Amino acid sequence: MVTDRTGLPLSVGISGANLHDSQALIPLVKGIPPIRSRRGRRRRRPGKLHGDKGYDYNHLRRWLRARGITPRIARKGADSSQRLGRHRWTIERTMAWLAGCRRLHRRYERKASHFLAFTSIACTLICYRRLTK
Repeated sequence: MVTDRTGLPLSVGISGANLHDSQALIPLVKGIPPIRSRRGRRRRRPGKLHGDKGYDYNHLRRWLRARGITPRIARKGADSSQRLGRHRWTIERTMAWLAGCRRLHRRYERKASHFLAFTSIACTLICYRRLTK
């Protein structure tokens, strides 16, 4: 899941349990829709991307820089996880909002397409509730 700074989901995807998180980064970033801004034309991509040590790979950093996205990814063995804590709580809060949906907390659906549909509905409800405040 890719969220904005306030925790609203921008792009959602599901994968198998045995797939590493770093392999899902490229499709999730490609799935971000154009972001409407108050001035000028729509932004096609975020300015920077925060990630934990699971995304610390040179090919991902190169791929992000080639698209004009500044990678803010913690390095294995060098950075502490406390620096990311101020940015990480937003994604953890969004995951807690998703866990509040009973159908997503226990995976009742066998088909991945059904589970993705329910996840998309839950993300839509999260956005609706957040934007109506």
